Amino acid sequence: MADFVYFVGSSLDGYIAQDNGGLDWLERFNDVEGLGESYKAFEAGVGCVVMGGETYEWIRAHQPGAWPYAVPCWVFTHHELGTDDGADVVLVRGDVVTFADELRRDAGEKDVYIVGGGALAGEFLAAELIDRIVLTIVPVALGGGVPLFGGTALGVPAAFTLEGLTERSGTVELRYARA
Repeated sequence: MADFVYFVGSSLDGYIAQDNGGLDWLERFNDVEGLGESYKAFEAGVGCVVMGGETYEWIRAHQPGAWPYAVPCWVFTHHELGTDDGADVVLVRGDVVTFADELRRDAGEKDVYIVGGGALAGEFLAAELIDRIVLTIVPVALGGGVPLFGGTALGVPAAFTLEGLTERSGTVELRYARA
């Protein structure tokens, strides 16, 4: 069965983007040896991606005409959004639990990649649907922005076990599994 995996980069102070959605601070680390290979290896095991509407719109604005995902993409949104020709995108409204089985079915034997944003990842966390987290900490403090889990309140703490870590040129990739 597919795992739900949150694969994400974060600043030292726990933000995944600046308030305006900016990622310049993170993109500076794209050339760190091994980071690209880590993502490519992860991406090969992804059968479905899920993201929030703001993340979807950011991707469309920053990669026009080149939809980056070859697998089905589910977008959780409260707004009317368009889709790109040739992109396998499903726009949905509702609770993540409602769609969890369909997401797993779409992923098949592969994983469901929770792309973002932080609020959506927080919903998956609160629903106890995140099986694994791959978190790359980059040596930058932002002082504010989009929190790693969107500031979502949890009923009970969500415990994870560290499965491994890799240091690359000042970044640290931490791999966790639900405890």
